[in-house]
Amino acid sequence: MNAEPEAFIFNPKHDSQQVLKILEALKQASHDLQNNPDSNNTDGDKTFPCSPAIKALLELEHESESILSNDPHLIKLSSHLTALKTVINNSCTARQRHNGFKSFLIRRVNSQQISRLAGSIESEIEAWIGREFVETLTQTLRQASETKDEVLIDLMEQFETRISRGFDPELQDSILRSKVFTELETILCGCKFSNNVREASAFAITELIRFNKDVFVGQVLMGETVRALISLSSVRSIQALSILIKSIKSPIVDEIESNSEIANIINFLNSDDFSIQTMAMDCILEIGYYGRKEAIEAMLKEDLVKKLVELQRSETGGVLMDVRGENNSIQRHPFSSCVARFAVQLEVGEGLRRREKRALKQEVLMRVREAHVCEAEAATIIAEVLWGASP
Repeated sequence: MNAEPEAFIFNPKHDSQQVLKILEALKQASHDLQNNPDSNNTDGDKTFPCSPAIKALLELEHESESILSNDPHLIKLSSHLTALKTVINNSCTARQRHNGFKSFLIRRVNSQQISRLAGSIESEIEAWIGREFVETLTQTLRQASETKDEVLIDLMEQFETRISRGFDPELQDSILRSKVFTELETILCGCKFSNNVREASAFAITELIRFNKDVFVGQVLMGETVRALISLSSVRSIQALSILIKSIKSPIVDEIESNSEIANIINFLNSDDFSIQTMAMDCILEIGYYGRKEAIEAMLKEDLVKKLVELQRSETGGVLMDVRGENNSIQRHPFSSCVARFAVQLEVGEGLRRREKRALKQEVLMRVREAHVCEAEAATIIAEVLWGASP
């Protein structure tokens, strides 16, 4: 049985586990209170609110007082908790002194203040946890050669999940200051690491591009990410490359073409691994959609059309048997009508001018005629190219 992955450990100046435990509890209580700020009814003791979220916040505020004061990043959080306590006390006092419409107005105003403060508390806690996580991730990546694979993969997957929630400027600042991208790329390019670790770093990089393409795309284009993904030559590395092409579009295809990597990508179609062939086809279709004239011409010079004709010829039909041996009429062979699918990508894509599309389509047709075994096969493929097929 495989050992459980080691959990990452925060490393602030104070007791990390105690801080994390308290802040997670504060975050949950703040979230509950933000969603239901009107729940601070009284329960006989009119000086103390009975809402579980408010009680939890006030109790945790007292418990965490010394911890919050020791971390400069948590000073604002401490002031929010103090302000929340003041608003709640004022709300309780107003309940005792006022009745009717005036009491209702005071409660409404206080509820809005409580909701706003609860939201601020939750944001401050999330920012702290994010900063500490990025710091821990960076320290671990810098010591990657001394760290177990499962720990590295777990951390990078956690990072991928965290940034997939959406853009966060404070988290981005932490990522940039810590130079996380550089550490991830170092692992991706490091042949001493296992394929699984390198693939995990690749997908963390793709998620960084989704997180903020404007900031991180330059690091991908100027670095060794593309070369490393192609040289890794695995299903997941080619998948990561396809994701980057779809995210970055023509600029990364230009980079692939200028580095003379088109031939290597086309060569994946010759792999004995069917999964690699399939993923390579997806990658080629993405290049066809976003590639400029130079990239498409480089693909055609590598006899892409001939390879696609051979793959299309070798396919056994659109109806396959799934792993249970049952007839699955929905699952289609990945190379069905692949020549026409590639031609459609050129025609509807973003990388070519209109006259370039017409000229390259004619070249595809010419190469189909050169690659065919019989006239019937050529006629079928040419008809598909002329009438189009779903990409």
